[in-house]
Amino acid sequence: MKGVILSICPAARLVDLTHDLPPQDILAGALALEAAVPFFPPGSVHLAVVDPGVGTPRRALAVRVDGRYLVGPDNGLLTLVFGAAEWTAVSLTAPEYRLAEVSRTFHGRDIFAPAAAYLAAGVPMERLGPRVTDPVRLSLPGCRLDGGWLVGEILDADHFGNLVTSIPAARLEALAGQGPAVLEVSGRRLRVVGSYDEGDKAVPAAVAGSTGRLEIFVKAGSARAVLAAGRGAPVRVRRNA
Repeated sequence: MKGVILSICPAARLVDLTHDLPPQDILAGALALEAAVPFFPPGSVHLAVVDPGVGTPRRALAVRVDGRYLVGPDNGLLTLVFGAAEWTAVSLTAPEYRLAEVSRTFHGRDIFAPAAAYLAAGVPMERLGPRVTDPVRLSLPGCRLDGGWLVGEILDADHFGNLVTSIPAARLEALAGQGPAVLEVSGRRLRVVGSYDEGDKAVPAAVAGSTGRLEIFVKAGSARAVLAAGRGAPVRVRRNA
């Protein structure tokens, strides 16, 4: 894929975001994009390939949002960019902007990488194919207020074993009560602290993570291992009276 990009756009500067996602894990890819895309400069092109449906009729997309571009399969991987106020998407169907021979098993090389390279070289996105208004979106869990508790669930675990939840940290401000916030998961009640260092060693706690979601962590350890919890596990948080 890098060879294809540099063959089309030799001036491209390539930055690897991650190659450590679990195989076929579309949600993990979507969360990685959510965490990184806003911090790249306008004009950046983000090429994302988590594509278990390669070779099927699923569409290939290019999306423009907030002056940045994303290229990837239309399988929900780009879900979190579609929450922006304005976005435009096209289906990558124009044959002149893909490789001459397209395999059924490596669209990353044959379709997505060429599209990303042509965008980086200044080709208008609209030349790559027709407009798309109905991209596939993942059904992501959110959070709800229930009897003074904010209720959500674990979305993912990161490289350190921190458990990322579906509860936005900003929602804590809406909770009644003046006491410190506490979070419950796997039958345990955890403190909500201000930084990783404020946690007690080997004891799970919660913190507002860098993506704005509440995370469960263990200082110098793995919350995933200590709590034996993973994606889908229920989580709730409230303030003490």
